[in-house]
Amino acid sequence: MQAATLNLLAHQGQGGILNFGTPPAFGMKWLIPRLGMFSHAHPDILLNLVTRPKPFDFEAEGLDAAIHYGADDWPGVISHRLIGEEIALICAPAYAERRVLREPRDLRTQVLLQHARRPMWREWLDAHQVHGVNASAGPRFEHMYMIMQAAVAGMGVALLPRILVNDDVGAGRLMMPFEGSFRSREAYCLVYPEAKRHDPKVDAFRRWILQEAEQRRRC
Repeated sequence: MQAATLNLLAHQGQGGILNFGTPPAFGMKWLIPRLGMFSHAHPDILLNLVTRPKPFDFEAEGLDAAIHYGADDWPGVISHRLIGEEIALICAPAYAERRVLREPRDLRTQVLLQHARRPMWREWLDAHQVHGVNASAGPRFEHMYMIMQAAVAGMGVALLPRILVNDDVGAGRLMMPFEGSFRSREAYCLVYPEAKRHDPKVDAFRRWILQEAEQRRRC
């Protein structure tokens, strides 16, 4: 009833409501700054955006589509890989000044900021052949956005998708102490149930966000 009422009030129901879920950090840092372009191109579709730090339950939450972060292995959904594979090791400039942090092996003496559900450090340390580091030690946070703010506050060193930290690095709030990049198996993906494959709202959003992601990869 609530959805029907909103649908009636918004554009007289011409395009309907797109109920969409996104992780908080991706929504704030990448998606929301671009949503104006989608709304301009599709003014008849009303976006209803919700956030969760973990994969969404489409049936229980009544969502049409969502963004998930992971290895593209979710059962029962259609998935399109978008962006976010490039992982940045970041910290606050003040943290780097007071700690010895010149090369990967210096991480043996650093505070590693951890995601509560997505361990990233072991993969990164193995790829850089760094030994003698407890990849699970350090403060744990449920949201990537919380990890980002902890890094800005100088609490330690973090691993985050580069698309989330570009603005903070450019503004000088964060820095990448090591050269080079690291590509993870995981990325941000657009996912939706099979039943929504031919939904006009989902199709319009799919075409738009895939184009945005492709343009981002070319930059």
